[in-house]
Amino acid sequence: MARFGEAGKRDAGTRSDCWVGVELRDSGGIRLELKSKVGALYGEAIRAQLTEGCRALGVADAKVEVVDAGALPYVLAARLEAAVRRAGHEPEAPWLPAAWAGFDRPAERGRLRRSRLYLPGNEPKFFPNAGLHGPDGLILDLEDSVAPAEKDAARVLVRNALRTLDFHGAERMVRINQGERGLADLEWVVGHGVQLVLVPKVEDPAQIAAVAARIDQLRAGGPEVLLMPIIESALGAWRAFEIAGASPAVVALAIGLEDYTADIGAQRTQAGTESFWARAQVLNGARAAGVQPIDTVFSDVGDMAGLRASVLEAKALGFTGKGCIHPRQVAVVHDAFAPAPDEVAKSVRIVCAFEDAQARGLGVVSLGTKMIDAPVVKRALATVELAVRTGRLDAEWRETLPAAAPAPAKKETGGGE
Repeated sequence: MARFGEAGKRDAGTRSDCWVGVELRDSGGIRLELKSKVGALYGEAIRAQLTEGCRALGVADAKVEVVDAGALPYVLAARLEAAVRRAGHEPEAPWLPAAWAGFDRPAERGRLRRSRLYLPGNEPKFFPNAGLHGPDGLILDLEDSVAPAEKDAARVLVRNALRTLDFHGAERMVRINQGERGLADLEWVVGHGVQLVLVPKVEDPAQIAAVAARIDQLRAGGPEVLLMPIIESALGAWRAFEIAGASPAVVALAIGLEDYTADIGAQRTQAGTESFWARAQVLNGARAAGVQPIDTVFSDVGDMAGLRASVLEAKALGFTGKGCIHPRQVAVVHDAFAPAPDEVAKSVRIVCAFEDAQARGLGVVSLGTKMIDAPVVKRALATVELAVRTGRLDAEWRETLPAAAPAPAKKETGGGE
């Protein structure tokens, strides 16, 4: 009895994708029918790849139809595998595309996470060039941006993308689904180059513990996979600190305000009054647990001035990153999070004065009429470090200081708050 499965797209607007239909048969070998926009150049290579794929997936007899709109090899492979699985054939082993040299680059716990750009996990047209926009992280999303009926196909596509695409230095992130479906998602990405997993709608530390435990099982001593829980409800916000500390793998805690405002029965506004408490909970919970606090996305992709104002407000509160839903938002987010020139200059003066005082054995010092104590120095050191990491200050800045800097430190008799 014939069994049929299909995956991918073939409508008029499709690009960088394909549609694959597989009809399993009891005999007759592989019958391949190909229509491709690039058939004149790559038709033979596509046929050879699909034939190899059928063999690798254990399919000996089938009619395979392909409508190709410029899909890259990893996409063709993913659509074929998804169609075969949907036809009812479970391969003994997955058909894994060859991995590029840097796909298993180790995760970096303390790296900058100013921007994370969401990419719908079932839309390969967005994948190849996304890293060229320079985001700190690229999220291949398996959750809200993927229709329930397409989540199985998206898993195969995301796995193949992680293995084959160069993300140009961006952290390789995946947002999984909730609950058991999310734990199943992990089987498709752990061991294939994912560096950080975003866990949505977290309300209980046990959710993070379960994800961390499953990752440890799957990676079996392989590269570490980091976690970023997303707080999207009143209960999640209430338990922010516990969630942030639920696993050593947690390096950041994010808030998602669309679901949060729906949960509390409020309209989301640009002023943000309705969500200030939740953002404060996430911010303080993250800081108390020693992880990065990450703000929500800014949903109006056409309002760059509003985005910049939103980032500056988030930065003033203490957040260190923000979600992006369009590539054009990345540069604005990075620029707004970077310290301003006058902020950098002031911080350099403070650090120099403090180091000069230390060298002379002084305690509390001042710069001009302002007292400099430990919290002020801590802020200045953080600003200088961020300026160096974002290219606003040369890494060898001490070597370029004028001979007269810093001003002599003066010993004080009191302490600041």
